[in-house]
Amino acid sequence: MLYDVNLHIGYRYDTPVSGGRHILRVLPLSIPGRQRLVAGTVGVTPEPGERVDHRDFFGNPMSAILFRSAHEELDIRMQARVQVDAPEPAADFSPRVADLAAEIAGCWSLDPASPHHYTGPSPRLKDCPEIANYARTVARPDMTVRAIAAALSARIHKDFTYDPKATGVDTTPREAFKLKRGVCQDFSHVMIVALRSLGIPAGYVSGFLRTIPPPGQERLEGADAMHAWVRCWCGRMNGWVELDPTNDIPAGTDHIVVAYGRDYADVAPVIGVLKGYGQHRTSQAVDVVPLRQPA
Repeated sequence: MLYDVNLHIGYRYDTPVSGGRHILRVLPLSIPGRQRLVAGTVGVTPEPGERVDHRDFFGNPMSAILFRSAHEELDIRMQARVQVDAPEPAADFSPRVADLAAEIAGCWSLDPASPHHYTGPSPRLKDCPEIANYARTVARPDMTVRAIAAALSARIHKDFTYDPKATGVDTTPREAFKLKRGVCQDFSHVMIVALRSLGIPAGYVSGFLRTIPPPGQERLEGADAMHAWVRCWCGRMNGWVELDPTNDIPAGTDHIVVAYGRDYADVAPVIGVLKGYGQHRTSQAVDVVPLRQPA
């Protein structure tokens, strides 16, 4: 599937701010056999005093920007054309959890896709006994790693209510788990903590999700959204598998990957610091427009 993706993130400050330093991760990835960035740009208004475009440790495109002059507004716009290919169907050759540790130990690599980076606590994801107990109610000794991941995705989708007013960007997995409410970030964080508690490497995926309007209704501009889902390492044969617990589906041609990381801290679309006081308002609009079906 070929898409045109447009993202706008806007900030409006009550009083002028200065000294802003930000890191942007909004440009889709190119992933061999999965996704290709045909073309893409990231624009910033006002023009930053300095800008460096490069890749982080996990291979995600990022822009580091610096503002020397005071400004009352900040607009970030990303435009991209992306080809997303349907994943090849694969049989479940993943091991049982009891055998997974040996496969992880046999992985002699610390490259960005190595499972070793995704086994323990990460900046936003600490051990949580309540979530670990929850995971053990789902996982049975006879289940494969991939079957456990699918069962956890289904269980979280069933037990949790999507509620954008219930949580914020800084809500911890423990808090979201107690509420059984939240958004895709919360669903994904809870699932990652659950998988890691079982010894299954798991990470966070940031991206875009194409939404389809109800029958007979027009598609609304800006109605698509940035999204998050989970990747888990299912052993040497199956490798990384991506699941979307918010919708209880495997990531497919409607999922466009922007960044991979251990948790949200590694992939936040905009992160940084600035000098100022007062309040600010944030807006976000996303358009994911399919251009044609692949031949």
